[in-house]
Amino acid sequence: MNLDKLFRLAQEKGISDLQIFSSYRNSLSIEVFEGEVDQYVIADTNSLIIKGIYNSKMGTFVTEVLDDEIIEEVLDTIIASAKEIDSLDDAIIYEGDKHYEVLDDIYNENLVNMSVADKISHLQALDKYLHEFDERVSVVETMYSENNNKVLLKNSKGINLENQANSAYIGGSVIVKDEVDQRVGFDVVISNDFSDFDIEKVGKKIVEDALAALGAKPIPSDNYEIVFSNGAIATLLSAFQGVFSADNVQKGMSLLKDKLNQEVGSNLVSIVDDPFMKKSASSRSFDDEGVATKYKELVSKGILKTYLHNLVTANKDGVKSTGNGFSGSVMPVNLKMLPGEHSLDKLIASISDGVYITDVQGAHAGANAISGDFSLQASGYYVKDGKIIKPVALITVAGNFIDMLKDITMVGSDLKMSYYGVTSPSIKVKSMPVSGS
Repeated sequence: MNLDKLFRLAQEKGISDLQIFSSYRNSLSIEVFEGEVDQYVIADTNSLIIKGIYNSKMGTFVTEVLDDEIIEEVLDTIIASAKEIDSLDDAIIYEGDKHYEVLDDIYNENLVNMSVADKISHLQALDKYLHEFDERVSVVETMYSENNNKVLLKNSKGINLENQANSAYIGGSVIVKDEVDQRVGFDVVISNDFSDFDIEKVGKKIVEDALAALGAKPIPSDNYEIVFSNGAIATLLSAFQGVFSADNVQKGMSLLKDKLNQEVGSNLVSIVDDPFMKKSASSRSFDDEGVATKYKELVSKGILKTYLHNLVTANKDGVKSTGNGFSGSVMPVNLKMLPGEHSLDKLIASISDGVYITDVQGAHAGANAISGDFSLQASGYYVKDGKIIKPVALITVAGNFIDMLKDITMVGSDLKMSYYGVTSPSIKVKSMPVSGS
């Protein structure tokens, strides 16, 4: 479309500033069930959001296709939309930053150019590996998902930006059975480098975790030392990631309200937002408002250093936006807990009487972002004197998010990005109540 005409007519109609944000996503999803391709979906999603300021109020027009023929309609809709707005809070078109990171390593063309047939073949090879690993494997499903994202932003104040990123995940789930029990194993690996999708490495973990859980039972209710696996703690972090949003803080919907520069965790805990992280399709050099993103420590050695801001929340607090304005809300790009120096084996070996939790369920329903309290169904292994004794299931671990962070005594080195997009190592917590038998 003729953008020069769009911006010129906007000015003639009294729209003081105009911004176009374009988001394009190409996705591929493949599922193999019991050796056969069960699902194969290719989807293209394109979204255009045009914002304009009219009489100091913001009007918006959203479409999938923007042709020259509807320019007049677009601008008239923006004006009509602005007239209906009461708040002046979001009437900001950003003038841009002096520096934007050049991200030339977050998009891998080789991943896109690899044939779909080869991706299916790799997935079927994983299916075969899982089936043949052990005779107790009864049901197998494998999956591959790929996202290629491209965003563009241009406005009347001179911003003209573009980012492209991609990543994929491969994984699987199995059901294993013996004479008395059956259990499920599941895992995924996320990357934009297909060579990271090692069939033996991925498949072995999925089946071995499921087999090790056979015969799992509750343990007596008590306070136990707890080691959370990297996947389990990432699931919990994903449920609480909204507490860092300044919008939630300003609305009184975050447990971190009034805690800036205060201790919210042990000195072993550092949590960052890394918008430049490699192999993540979310990585960006600018947010949806045109603000430059930056690597930032949210929690540094246990101290809360900053909230996440967009233009509106930053204006309310009298600070600069942190570049976290996305889809009209405030959120991290890539939330990550920084790793420590200990192996997972060392964390487990340090337990005298406790539980190694490998999976938690219901985190987003069982977590309260205002109080910080959570109660989650969990499974894993009972550990005595540093040795794994038996698998456990049907237990509930409960606590408070800040109390848990403050009670972290060891941080693992086994950093991994989870299915929810949060990256974390395993951690050890001094003590937590567990409800069981």
